[in-house]
Amino acid sequence: MNIPARHLLMLLTALCLSACAAKGPDMKTVAYVDLDRYMGDWYVIANIPTFVEKGAHNAVETYAMNPDGTIATTFRFRKNGFDGKLKEYTPKGFVRDTASNALWGMQFIWPFKGDFRIVYLDDAYTQTIIGRQKRDFVWIMARTPEIPEHELERLIEFTGSIGYDVSKIQRVPQQW
Repeated sequence: MNIPARHLLMLLTALCLSACAAKGPDMKTVAYVDLDRYMGDWYVIANIPTFVEKGAHNAVETYAMNPDGTIATTFRFRKNGFDGKLKEYTPKGFVRDTASNALWGMQFIWPFKGDFRIVYLDDAYTQTIIGRQKRDFVWIMARTPEIPEHELERLIEFTGSIGYDVSKIQRVPQQW
């Protein structure tokens, strides 16, 4: 291998390792998720959005089990307003920890699987928080498009307790 190619390979390796590096202490997931109960629609109430989600209105994430054990995911929202253009993404979820079912890989583009951790789930399966080890994005979701203000505040406080900068959390407008 010539010198420039070796430097390029070392640079790419360093970039990959830095991108994979965890931030903060290990982010714990919930102890167990009953996947059948977890499937269905989840309204995004608040989040630290990815670049794709900026300006999202009426955001809904829907999960369905595939026969092979993967999770068909559909993420829909209106861009920049309730009457904005409908956007839809269909990543595939992969359960990485079958003992808890709470640690997933979410694949938007093959072969990359993003970190997806169910870090909060109430007993009734009506509210959940999805986090990432890097603490860069988070999603506070519910089975209904609105939740009481005190519950949202409690969920945001929980998010802060696991290492997120809650000043970055944005409400997602919901109007049905």
